[in-house]
This record gives sequence, structure tokens and C-alpha cells, in this order.
Amino acid sequence: MSRHKVEICGVDTANIEVLTKEQQEELFKKYKDGDLMAKERLVQGNLKLVLSVLKKFMNRTDNLDDLFQVGCIGLIKAIDNFDLSYEVRFSTYSVPMISGEIKRFLRDNNSIRISRSIKDIAYKALREKEALTANLGREATNKEIADRLGFTEFEVTNALESMRDTVSMFEPIYNDGGDTIYLSDQLADHKNDLYDHDTKLTVKNALDQLKEKEKYILLSRYLYGKTQMELAEEIGISQAQISRLEKNGIANIKKYIS
Repeated sequence: MSRHKVEICGVDTANIEVLTKEQQEELFKKYKDGDLMAKERLVQGNLKLVLSVLKKFMNRTDNLDDLFQVGCIGLIKAIDNFDLSYEVRFSTYSVPMISGEIKRFLRDNNSIRISRSIKDIAYKALREKEALTANLGREATNKEIADRLGFTEFEVTNALESMRDTVSMFEPIYNDGGDTIYLSDQLADHKNDLYDHDTKLTVKNALDQLKEKEKYILLSRYLYGKTQMELAEEIGISQAQISRLEKNGIANIKKYIS
């Protein structure tokens, strides 16, 4: 079977060395003894791991060379911190570190500028989520994270949402074999906005008078487009409770603006 030559950062991806488990273990022992040539060989022999992770991010950037270099940084960190005594495969250990390095790079180089204060909340929330999830044995909710950090649930959710990747207006969202529907087709046209400034301010003031959970559910449902099932899983309550809180929130808004 022929192999096609593809170069990333001057590396011929068709001819990357793949180390056996025995070779890998021997090289790690040599590196721990101070042999830097062994480290170089470990890097070269595990570049396919970087390429395998890179496939998940190919639609997120036009410059694969940059991502490949960032992935290699993650690989080097994994090599420096790997411990043979844990009896874990190096690929199992290194792939999350490579992926994490690339994700951090993409977050920090997002085309939309996020304020430093919101970024700080998001990074703290991500670290706390990882720790809480490990302790709880399930994914931590934004409310649990907020309670631990001393922020409101809305602040944590807003910060995490702000770090999501941007999506092109011309991203195809549906195709049944005929005309493709793009994201831009689903965006509202605000040139003929039906609501004046006073109406918007009245609604905002009404929202601010709601209980925190009611406000969060209404904003998540009608601003971020989340489903009741998604919110139920995120907050840790039933869909029926989400539905009831949503109805109460809408009723309260009507009361406040009447």
C-alpha cells in the first residue's frame, strides 16, 4: 500500500518512527539516567501521537504547523513527567496532555477578545471542575463550582460560555440532499428591531428581580438555547423541576413588568 508524503513543520509524516513498548521503556530508563539523546528519540518516536490528536482540531485553524508545534510541547511535558512505575501506557498518559496544550493555545488565541477578569473566572472554574469531578465521581455542575469558588452560578456559566470556540456564520447546520442551511440563515435580523430601549431595560430589571436559579434557567433557555434536559443534567435536578422553574420565572417577569 502506498504512503503519501505530508509535511508538517518539515516533518515527513509518512516516515515517522514508531517505537515498540520495549524500546520505549528502555529509552525512558536511559532518559531518567540523564541521556538526552534518549529523550530526543522518545520525542521522534511519539510524533504519531501528536498527529492523532491533531486530527480532532483540524477544522479549528488554518495553520496546522502551529498546532503541531504546540502538540509537541505537550508531548515533551508528558515525557518529562512520565513515570514507568505507574504501569500506565505512555499513550494513555500523554494524549490528554497533548490535547490540553492544544486547547489552551486555541483558547488563548481566540479571535474574540475576552476580558482578563472573565478569563480568570473561567480558568479557575475549569480547574475546580476537574478537581470536583474527580472527587464526586461525576461531572460537577456549574452551581457546585460557583459555590466552591465564591462566584454566582451565572458568573461561572457566563465565563465558561465565553471561552467556547467561535463558529463561522457560514457553518452548514443542515443538509437533506438539497439546499444547505447555514448558521447565518438562522440569525435574527435586528435592523427592524421591534423592541425599544425602554422595553429592553424593563425586561432586564425584571430579570434582575428573579431568584438566581430562575434567572439562570431563563437566560440559558432563551439566550443560549439550552434544552430543559441539558439544564436538568447540568444543575442536577429533574426536567420537571426545570420546567416548573421556567414557568415561574416567566410568570414573575410578567408580574414585574405589568
